[in-house]
Amino acid sequence: MIYVFCRGLLRLIFAFLYRLEAVGRENVPSEGGVLLCANHISMMDPITVGIKLERQVKYMAKAELFNIPVFGPLLLQLGAFPVKRGGVSKEAIRMSIKILKQGEMMGIFPEGTRNSTSGIAKKGAASFAIRSQATVIPVAIFGEYKLFRKMKVVYGAPVDLSEFMEESSSGDQLEAATEVIMSRIYEMQKTGKPSIQ
Repeated sequence: MIYVFCRGLLRLIFAFLYRLEAVGRENVPSEGGVLLCANHISMMDPITVGIKLERQVKYMAKAELFNIPVFGPLLLQLGAFPVKRGGVSKEAIRMSIKILKQGEMMGIFPEGTRNSTSGIAKKGAASFAIRSQATVIPVAIFGEYKLFRKMKVVYGAPVDLSEFMEESSSGDQLEAATEVIMSRIYEMQKTGKPSIQ
């Protein structure tokens, strides 16, 4: 399988170039729908979040990338799916929820942009989690992706969103759920350790 081969190759590359360490992998469920929610510091974050896990992680990617010869088909093989320029389309939202309901694992960066300091997270992650009933795992990435400097990825315990599951997906409910998710990520960024429930 292409994904397994690429994951193995990237594990070796990241171990050598960035001394990548993964902490808290036992917090990631071995089955069922899982939404990994991480801070975003680099274009390489999707690789960092996924390569130390045994399960395949799927991501949204810009639609334009899929038009590139060889690279586009490879992205599909690696589990990526297209998102049109200008925002997340209804089709991408449906695909995300479908992936999670099918018991697969998906990665998302709630802040939306790299190096975000605004503290304003998008509500998509919370919406996907609530609508699919997927398990939310907070993830914190540490480092600067400088050669031979250590990188670390930390996986926290599942975020309890049960109080929001019974509510309608109103804007206020999604905002509150998003704050819960982000607070767990920020907590791990401060401590460098997996969060607890």
